[in-house]
Formats: sequence, C-alpha cells, structure tokens
Amino acid sequence: MSQKKIFLIFVAISTVSLLLHHGGHFSWTMEAFHIGCPALRSHPAPGLKPKHTNVVFLKTHKTASTTMQNLLFRFAERNNLTAALPVQACSHQFCYPRSFTSHFVHPHTLPPNIITSHMRFNKGELQRLMPNDTIYITILREPGSMFESLFSYYNQYCQSFKRVPNGSLEAFLEEPWRYYRPDEKDSMYARNTLTFDLGGDKDRPATDVAYARGFLAEVDRVFSLVMIAEYFDESLVLLRHLLSWDLDDILYVKLNMRTPSSKRSLTPGLPSKIRAWNSLDARLYDHFNASLWRQLSAIGPACVAREVRLLRRAQERLMRSCFGGRMPPLRTAAQIKNKDLRPWQPSGKVDIVGYDLPVNLSRGFSSQAQELCLKLIMPEVQYTRVLLRSQSLRYRRGYQLRPQQQTHPIQQPIRTVLPRHPQVQRSQPPPAAPGPASGTRSTSTSKPAAGTQGRTTKIGPRSAQTQASQTEK
Repeated sequence: MSQKKIFLIFVAISTVSLLLHHGGHFSWTMEAFHIGCPALRSHPAPGLKPKHTNVVFLKTHKTASTTMQNLLFRFAERNNLTAALPVQACSHQFCYPRSFTSHFVHPHTLPPNIITSHMRFNKGELQRLMPNDTIYITILREPGSMFESLFSYYNQYCQSFKRVPNGSLEAFLEEPWRYYRPDEKDSMYARNTLTFDLGGDKDRPATDVAYARGFLAEVDRVFSLVMIAEYFDESLVLLRHLLSWDLDDILYVKLNMRTPSSKRSLTPGLPSKIRAWNSLDARLYDHFNASLWRQLSAIGPACVAREVRLLRRAQERLMRSCFGGRMPPLRTAAQIKNKDLRPWQPSGKVDIVGYDLPVNLSRGFSSQAQELCLKLIMPEVQYTRVLLRSQSLRYRRGYQLRPQQQTHPIQQPIRTVLPRHPQVQRSQPPPAAPGPASGTRSTSTSKPAAGTQGRTTKIGPRSAQTQASQTEK
C-alpha cells in the first residue's frame, strides 16, 4: 500500500474520531455553515457590509407590527441611533389617521435614523425627513384573520362595528353598507385598513382595476421588503439579509396578543366575504405573499429553514435566560405586577396578554442584561415613553455642548430620492393612481394596535386559508 493511501486512511479515521468526539459542536457548526448557504457571521467580520441603519417601518394595524416595532426600538438603542417619536399631542402614534407630516415628530428625536410608530403613509414627507439611503419596509396579514382581529379589537371605538347588533361579525358582513359610514370616526378600521395605512383610497370600488394595479405598483416600487405576518420568521430572514444585520438583531418576543377567549373562529363563507369587502387589501396580500416566496426561493429553501431554526434556538436561549430557565407564561394585565409591562386593554371584551419578569431576575444578572429582558417584553405605549425620555436627555446634553452660535434648531435638508432596492435603480415614473405618496383626508382618532405572527419553515406559496389558520392573533 502506497504512502499516499496510508495517509488518506489516517486522515479519514482521524476525521471520524473527531466528529464522534465533538458531535454536538459539529452539528451546530454544520447548522451555522450549511453547504451552499451564506455563513451567519456577526459584525465586525472581514468582508461583511456595514449594518444598514436608516429604516422606515410602516407600522400597519393588527399585523405583528408591535413586535417589529419593539425589535427596531431595541436595535436603535443598542446602536445609539435616533428613532423618530411623536410629539406629545399625538400620543404614541404620529397623529394617526391624519396623513403623516414631519410636524408630528418630536424635535428631540431629529434627525432620525429609524421611524416605526403608527402613521398614515406619506411618501413625500418621509422623503424630506429621512436620509437618502433609507430602506422602506412594512408588513401585511391575511385579510380574514386580520379583519376578525380588527372587529374584535376596535369593536367599542369604530362606530361601523359598534352599531352592529350583538357585536356580530356575521351580521356586519351580511350587510356591510348598512353599518359602514366611509367618513365617520375610525372608519378606516372597518374597510381596507392596510390600503388606508399605506396612503391609499380605502373606498375605491373593487371594479376600478386600474387604480388597484397602479396602487400595487407604487407600493412595490417604494418598499424594499413587505413582510407577511403568517411567515414572520421567514420575513425576518429576508430583513436580516436586506439590512446586513446579525442574528441577535432580529430576536423578538410576541407582543400584544389576545387570549384565546377573545378570538372567534371564522365560519365557512366568512373569509370570502371579508376578502370581497376588503378587496384592495386582498389584492395587496396576494401580491406580496407571492413576492415574499419568490425572494425566499432566491435564497434557497434549505438556507431559509436553517436560518429560521437558528433564530428560534437563539430566541429560546434568550427567553430562558430572562425568565429563570423556562419559557415565560402569558399573563393578563391584572396579573402583571410591573405597571411598565402591562399592555393596554382596548375594552372589557378583549383581553390583551403580556409578560412579567421573575422577582429574582437581578440575581446574577448585570444591569444591562436586566434592561434587555425588560425592553424585550415592554408594551408599545410604555416603550415609546421610555425611549422619548432617554432621547430627550441625550438631545439636551448635546444642546448644552454646542457652541452658542449653533444652538438654534437645525433645519432638515430636503430629501429627494426614495430607493426601491439599494442595488436596483428604477427609471420609470410612478403610476398615476393615488398610492403611498399621498392619502385622503380623515378626521378620526385611533387606539393602540397590535400584531400577530405564525411560524413555519417549509418554503413555498400557501393558500389564504392555510395561512389564516396559522396566525397567532
């Protein structure tokens, strides 16, 4: 036997022995460095693009958007970025449902890197406010489950829902025009809410196909990523790739969820009625659900499934470290002792659950780790308040350090470019149909909104019925 063969046999035996001895570590290594998949390296690492830090996330209603907002707030704090927050007159939203304007932004949160609180989208105003390289992202949800959630959540605020006898969703959908008033308070929750949030005309007739197509094209041009709530983790994989973020940057806990008793099952025939009543939202969802799976297919099903597994394992480790080695139980607001962690309750008919931290969390935990755990589960209203305080403090410190001649307010530069994708230049003009660039006037007010997310790892287009059954909220 030649020396070459002997050497190869020796190498093979050594390799097998090494794998048997370090089986657990090797399995993790193979998971992180799957053949044919990009390695999940963390910053700083040679060759990695810098993290993209200028982001607009259009926070839509009842779509898991509160969970996304919490993720973005934590990213902003970790990286010493500025998140645009509303002026006090607007509460924790940018005076929704009025069309967004920079006047709604608190001066202590200018100039911003990230904007993620509820607003009605106004492209022109955001262009003037945000840097030229800002990436625009939003999230949608399957119309059936989303409308059920809206009907339940806003039943005591939206007059179109409130006048329905016995709070019956079936009765509303049987004769929607009997209860719906397009121009009254909070009517945007009762029809095509996603379209309205995106700046579109919620009451455009379903027969106006040209408007629907133009609106879809405009949303597609403006937003680099449209996430899907039913595939929240898979959407986060695309987000991580788009923004060149680390796995730790996309860890989350589901927030603003209803108890099972606050949800109602859709009887046969209701999903199709909901889609017909919310035809523009249905078009949006179908289009961008298909788009999501095309983007995931480009990465590769095996690679996406691997990243989703790694994400969920990392989240489980984080949750167990925050909650004393076990997953946290969901609690009603009355059961949560820390008032900073009690979620807002829309009415006595809907229970929104949250989390409470263990009493002995401080033992063996640094103050930084305790703060991470607290922020991870902090509801939207409280986190907005905490973040505004910290950014105002930073603003005042910076104001005191400026030279006397520069202490006047700095005017924001006019921004003129809104890229679709960083690597793609679009030359065609936007469609003529009204869309995210502008919106119709409304005078109603709003309440805090929530989101949901489902979990799956199999890659491939899904039907609306399957997706609705997987949604958490």
